[in-house]
Amino acid sequence: MGQAATQPSTNWHLKENARDHRTSKFSSKELIVRRGQAFTVTFNGTGQPEQNLTFIAETGPKPSKLAKTQATFGISSTMSTESWSAILQSTSSNSVSISISSPPNAVIGRYKLSVQTTSSGSSSPAILGTFVLLFNPWSSGDDVFLPNTAECEEYVLEEFGIIFAGTKNHINSFGWNFGQFQGDILNICLSMLDRSLNYRQDPATDVSHRNDPKYLGRVLSAMVNANDDQGVLLGNWSGNYEGGKSPSSWTGSGEILQNWKKSGFKPVRYGQCWVFAAVLTTVLRCLGIPTRTITNFSSAHDADGNLRVDEFYDASGNHLDRSADSIWNFHVWNESWFSRSDLGPSYSGWQVLDATPQEESGGIYQCGPASRNAIKEGDVDLDYDCPFVFAEVNADCMYWNYEATTGKKTLMFSKSTVIGQFISTKAVGRDDRVDVTTDYKYEEGSTKERDVFKKARKKLGLEDKFDPTAPTPQEIDQKPDISGRFKVAGPLEVGKDLSLILVLENLQSDAKTVHVNMTAWSTVYTRRPVHEIRKDSISATLSPKEEIQLPIKILYTEYQQQLTTDNMIQVTALCHVEGGIQVLVQRDITLDNPAIDIQVLGEAKVNKEVDVEVIFTNPIDMELMNCVLQVQGNDLLRGILEIDVPPVKASEKSSTKFKLIPSETGRKHLLVNFSCDKFADIKTFKMVNVTD
Repeated sequence: MGQAATQPSTNWHLKENARDHRTSKFSSKELIVRRGQAFTVTFNGTGQPEQNLTFIAETGPKPSKLAKTQATFGISSTMSTESWSAILQSTSSNSVSISISSPPNAVIGRYKLSVQTTSSGSSSPAILGTFVLLFNPWSSGDDVFLPNTAECEEYVLEEFGIIFAGTKNHINSFGWNFGQFQGDILNICLSMLDRSLNYRQDPATDVSHRNDPKYLGRVLSAMVNANDDQGVLLGNWSGNYEGGKSPSSWTGSGEILQNWKKSGFKPVRYGQCWVFAAVLTTVLRCLGIPTRTITNFSSAHDADGNLRVDEFYDASGNHLDRSADSIWNFHVWNESWFSRSDLGPSYSGWQVLDATPQEESGGIYQCGPASRNAIKEGDVDLDYDCPFVFAEVNADCMYWNYEATTGKKTLMFSKSTVIGQFISTKAVGRDDRVDVTTDYKYEEGSTKERDVFKKARKKLGLEDKFDPTAPTPQEIDQKPDISGRFKVAGPLEVGKDLSLILVLENLQSDAKTVHVNMTAWSTVYTRRPVHEIRKDSISATLSPKEEIQLPIKILYTEYQQQLTTDNMIQVTALCHVEGGIQVLVQRDITLDNPAIDIQVLGEAKVNKEVDVEVIFTNPIDMELMNCVLQVQGNDLLRGILEIDVPPVKASEKSSTKFKLIPSETGRKHLLVNFSCDKFADIKTFKMVNVTD
C-alpha cells in the first residue's frame, strides 16, 4: 500500500439533499438520503481529470461486491437504475461536484464513501466521509413504494400518532409521540440492527439482507422485545410494575429508546402491546418503511394453533387460568407497507408485524410479516406466522365449565363471532379512528367468512383430525332455557360507583329457577384477573317468558384499591338453571379517567413564547397527592417537561401553567399525562396550529 491520501474536504449539501430526500426533520450533521434517488456531493479536486475518478461506497463490517455491501463506480454520462452511479455536475480548478445515485434495492444503513484516482495507482482511496441510506417509499422501484403521497406523509414523516384501546363496547384513545426524527433515534435504530441475533451470528450476511423490508421487519419485531436478545423493552402483564415504569405511563418512544441506549442497552421496564407496537412504528418510520399501529378488539391469543380459543370457568363464575389460550380486550400490532416478491403480487401491500412477545416463531419471539391479504383469504400456509394472526382476528371461542374435584369439563356454548372486532387505526392527516375490520376478514357470520375459516383449518390439517376439545353433538344441540346480559346503568368513571343491571330472560313457557354466582375482578387489558372485588350469589324464579332485572352496585371504595392502571373490571354471572344447562353472562368494563383540559392562551408562533394552562378537577371526596404532570410535543418543546403539582383537595380545581416556544410551523400535537395517588396516567392531547 502507498501513502494514505489526505482527507479531502467534502461538502455534503446537507440542506438541499435533505429537502430533496424528505429527511430535513432529522437533526443530524450527517447526510441522510433515500435509496434509488440522486444526491449531490462536492469535494476539493484531486488534480486528476474527472474520468480518472473511482468511487467506493461500502457498509457493514466486511464490505463485499458479492454481498452488495460494496460498490465501486466511476463517472458515467447517465444515471443507472440498476446499480450505483455518478454523474459529473460541475468542476473547477479546485473542486468537483457530482451527483450520486444508489439502486432502489440497495442495502440500507451507514455507508463510507471514498474516492480513488486511477492514475495514481498505488495510493489508498481518500475517504470523503459517511452518509446514511434509508428506504424510499416515494421511489417506484423501491419495495416500500407507496403511491399515495398523503399516506407517505402520515406513515413515514408524521411523528404524532393515536392509539386505540379499551374494549369493544367502549373504545378510547390516547396520543403517542413516535419522535422518529428526534436527536439520536436514527443511530439507536441502526444499533438495534447491529445488536440482533442475526447480526451476532453472521454480521456480513445480516447486513447483506438489509435491502429487504420483510427481513428487517422480522428482525426488528424480535429486537423491540427483550426476549431472546436483550432487546428494547421488557414485557410485564402482572399489574405490578415495581422496578420500572408502568406501561401506561409512557407517552412516546423517544424516552424508551434513549433509556435503552443510556443504560448500556439493558431492556427498559416495562412494556405492553401498544408500547411494543409504538416503538416498532418509530423504528420502521425512521428507516423509511411506511408503518402504522393497528388495534384489534377481542383479540385472540391462540397458543395451540387450532384456531380455537378455550375459556374455562368454575361453578362460581371465576375465570380460570386453565388454558394457554386467551382473549385480550384489545391488542395492538403493526402494519408495514411493502411488496412480497416471495409470495407474489396479490400478497403485497400491508403486512402484519407484531413485536409483543406472545408465541415463538422460528424459536424466537418475533411475528410477521404476515400478508394482510393472506389473512383475509385464509391462506394461512404462507410465511410468516399467518395462522397466529388469522386466529387473532377470527378464531372461534369455546366456553367451558370446569369442575376441579372431578376434572370434568362441560362445554357451555361456542361462538364464532366474538373475536376480531372494530379493528382500528388513525386516519391519514386527521385525528380520527378508521375501521379496517373488513380488510382482515369478510363480514362476520357471512358464508364467505365461514368458508375462509374452513379453508384455513383445512390448510392447517385440522379438519379431519379428532379434536378432544371439540364439543360432542349433544353438547351443541342443547339450547339454554334462559338468556342474560349486563346493562350499564350509570357513568363508567374512576371515582364513581359502578351501577350495572343483570337482565335475565326466561325463554321457555314454564317457570325456571336460576341460581346466579356473580364475581367482579379487576383485570389487566389481557383479561388476566388481578384482584377480586366482589362475590355474590342470588337465586330467582322466572315465570314463563318473564324478564327480570337484578341491580348490581360496586362502590368506588370497594374497587379503588383493586384497580390496575388499565382501569378494567370483568363482571361474570354464571347462571345455573335447575334441570337445564348453565348460562355464562360476562362483560368487560373500562372505566374512564376524569377529564383534563388543555388551553393554549394566545397564538402559537414560531420562536415566540406562548402560555399553556392545564386544568384538572378532582372528582372524588379525597385529596389527591403526589400529582405530576408530564408534557411533550415535537417542535413545541424540547424533551419532556415534568411538573410537580401541589395536592388537589376534594372536588377542587387545579391549574398548572407552563410556556412553549414552537420551533416549526404546522399542525403540532401537545401530549399531557397527569398522575397522582388515586388516578394513574390520565392522558390527553391537543393539536396546536403554529404559524409564522
